Amino acid sequence: MSTADLTRDDAVLILDTAEEIARLSARPIKKLPTLRGRTVVNLFFEDSTRTRTSFEVAAKRLSADVINFSAKGSSVSKGESLKDTALTLEAMGADAVVVRHSASGAAYRLATAGWTSSHVVNAGDGTHEHPTQALLDAFTMRRHLGGFDGRRVTVVGDVLHSRVARSNVHLLATLGARVTLVAPPTLLPVGVGNWPCEVSYDLDAVVPDSDAIMMLRVQRERMNGGFFPTQREYSRRYGLDAQRMARLPDKAIVMHPGPMVRGMEISAEVADSDRSVIVEQVANGVSVRMAVLYLLLSGSESAIGPDSAEPLSAEKSKKAEQKGAAA
Repeated sequence: MSTADLTRDDAVLILDTAEEIARLSARPIKKLPTLRGRTVVNLFFEDSTRTRTSFEVAAKRLSADVINFSAKGSSVSKGESLKDTALTLEAMGADAVVVRHSASGAAYRLATAGWTSSHVVNAGDGTHEHPTQALLDAFTMRRHLGGFDGRRVTVVGDVLHSRVARSNVHLLATLGARVTLVAPPTLLPVGVGNWPCEVSYDLDAVVPDSDAIMMLRVQRERMNGGFFPTQREYSRRYGLDAQRMARLPDKAIVMHPGPMVRGMEISAEVADSDRSVIVEQVANGVSVRMAVLYLLLSGSESAIGPDSAEPLSAEKSKKAEQKGAAA
């Protein structure tokens, strides 16, 4: 439901499992039989490309049956409630429901109201949280930065409407990173002073100390007023261009949860640069979501095995790989 619910050990377990899965996914045959016979429902009440597709690919690579449910063209457009939708999915025997909803708390409501016995994964609820996005961001950072202790991560942009920012702040603080939020005052939520992070209004002041900088999209679809003077003014003060990128430390990386608005929060030159790991984030999302589904539905915290629905010990896993290589 939330990265705030994860202990450091929980988060590390998911990241380590995702690392093992990513290694196995590099094989010519990417599919694993781990969740054969299980059914995963993608229940999306909001438009999505990356997240929905990522969860679909993740479930299919684990050999689960996948049902994609979109609010458009379904009974929801006729007025069906979340409760009745959940009861319908329960009757169909869903083992896991991946839910995205425009209302904050919808995933928690679905998981705790007693409408379904399925595992529920929050794929983004309103302006609340997007935990698997934060996990894939952390996975990407760990690969490039080596660890989190003492690392400085800067998150820039529309924090007020960003569920990604909330999830990242909680998760990265748990893992030991120092997070700084940078935004105009109008795009910071009430109570941000109680979050486990620092706040700045000056992007140029924090860029030289950032090991990773994450740009957020300005979510105009959630705005009903003027939060900044003009797009040009916002880009000038809070956009990441080549000049600002040049002031980053040598090994610093540039991130974005997507979709990007090139020329506003990030320039095309930066988005396509060697510092950018934005495409890598998308690829890592599959491994992380495979890890989440595996840990929820397999009933085990052991290392995942490449040729069995049951987890394998390290010794058996090595023998299985040797056998596969010989074949």
